[in-house]
Amino acid sequence: MTAIASGRARVRNSEETRRRILKAATEVFAERGFDGARVDRIAARARINKQLLYHHFGNKDELFTAVLESEYKSIRAAEAALDLDGLRAGEAILALVEFTWRYYLAHPDFIRLLNSENQLEARHLKASARTREINAGHIARMKKLLARGRREGSVRGDLDAMQLNVSIAALGFFYLMNRHTLSTVFQRDLGSRRMLNARLAVMKDTIGRWIRP
Repeated sequence: MTAIASGRARVRNSEETRRRILKAATEVFAERGFDGARVDRIAARARINKQLLYHHFGNKDELFTAVLESEYKSIRAAEAALDLDGLRAGEAILALVEFTWRYYLAHPDFIRLLNSENQLEARHLKASARTREINAGHIARMKKLLARGRREGSVRGDLDAMQLNVSIAALGFFYLMNRHTLSTVFQRDLGSRRMLNARLAVMKDTIGRWIRP
């Protein structure tokens, strides 16, 4: 094997190791929260030794930060792939409501990780310039969408992009994070397909009425 080929193999192996560590860390942090997760458990699930984990990510805090950055990158990449330009802004916003809901359902680890980080008062996200960069495009896109909606007359003129984002996230996040207690309180299975579809309809109706001119 030539030196160049050997170097490429080492890079591939290093990238694969990082991928396995991130995958294992995502699962363990989501299952147990930041405080309950143990580096030994993450290393075992990634099938590596703890020293190699520290070599790639430094410490537990840096690893959790990397997990959060990766999760935000994934949702923003999926969102950016949506074709919203052919829709009127009001319709595009409702498409984002549905996208967010279905993304939460398909990626339950994402909302568990955010819940854990909120309990830590976002200390990892506050220290992550990369997360701010990842989300900057999303925020700019929402502002642009609202500006287009005002020109079209398809959304009300006083909408704030931050408030809109928070409302879309909250309507789904609260429901999913609390569905087990709410199911017990209301004696209904909030995780059934029928109830999940009904919740999406409520979310779209709520946001749709709010943004209407």
